[in-house]
Amino acid sequence: MPEIKLYLGSRVAIRKPEFDRLLANLAQAGYQTIGPRVKDAAVVYGPIGGLRDLPQGVTSEQTAGYYRLKPSGNERYFDLTAGPQSWKQYLFPARSELFKLAKENGNWREELLNQATPKYAFIGVRACELSAIEVQDRVFLRDDFSDPIYRQRREQVFILAVDCLHPGGTCFCVSMGSGPAAKQGFDLKLTELDEVFLLEVGTQAGLDAIQDLSVESLAIKWQEDAARCLAEAARSMGRFIPDIKSVPDLLLNNLDHAEWDEVATRCLNCTNCTQVCPTCFCWDVEDATTLDGKTTQRSRVWDSCFNPAFSGLAGGNIRPNTKARYRQWLTHKMSTWVDQFGVLGCVGCGRCITWCPANIDITEEIKAIRVGARE
Repeated sequence: MPEIKLYLGSRVAIRKPEFDRLLANLAQAGYQTIGPRVKDAAVVYGPIGGLRDLPQGVTSEQTAGYYRLKPSGNERYFDLTAGPQSWKQYLFPARSELFKLAKENGNWREELLNQATPKYAFIGVRACELSAIEVQDRVFLRDDFSDPIYRQRREQVFILAVDCLHPGGTCFCVSMGSGPAAKQGFDLKLTELDEVFLLEVGTQAGLDAIQDLSVESLAIKWQEDAARCLAEAARSMGRFIPDIKSVPDLLLNNLDHAEWDEVATRCLNCTNCTQVCPTCFCWDVEDATTLDGKTTQRSRVWDSCFNPAFSGLAGGNIRPNTKARYRQWLTHKMSTWVDQFGVLGCVGCGRCITWCPANIDITEEIKAIRVGARE
């Protein structure tokens, strides 16, 4: 068999055992390889060293307020859909220690914290999740402000994206234009078929990672199978939002719609939707001072617009009730986010639907607001 010359944009196939060598190459390059694992009856992200650590033959059943793992009926490794975690936790950690002040001989000494920057390789990033990372890039890597913690972590990330061939019951990435195929922003992209992984090279780092792998040319059958599976995935979304381009104006023109009152009777203000969302970025700072007053430390922590204290000001609370907080969340994510960052703040992953204990469904809320809406 003639040697295959690899280049940026190459599309090749590897037999599945070669995947372990790919991860070994990434580890040798200094990356911590992070991927999907099964823990506590859910798919979570954590360290992986090879195929043995992936949830082979596992997928999930999801609907509003419901999540269960179940056998997929095959031996594939990436048939699972998103669990409660997102890659946000590695780029924008739930808690970041910022600095510490210590009093010595009557003077204050400052020590910057959170200086160690891990080098991660994200394995199995779905198209919707890839879009979510790009959305957070717009938030934290703006021209007028660049968050140093996010920037340092983002610059060192290797992304192995995975085409999503089996969307879940709450997925609606087709409506948002974010899936099921990963189109850009990856170092390598993988499409899993029964016998092989198809790979597409996106960057030089991705090219370097597969240089010593035993690769094969793409058989016509494999290309046809991948295209067929992606088309079927696009048709089998669990949720759908029609005419997404009209949604920003729809929400802003109907701030007094009766649906806001109705959903407020069900919403628990639990913050689940914002905690599992891969794009939400609300945060607060906490200061902790020792009892002797000689040391104090500041940390940045995730917060939520559903937290009553989040909208509290010296003169009162600008969102004093559940209706105001839910309306702020939905209109920001699906409307005013565009004015701030040029894109919608939703990628259609469906996590907010799955993990809402009150079964509130963002797609159904938008449909309800269309009923009797003002143009």
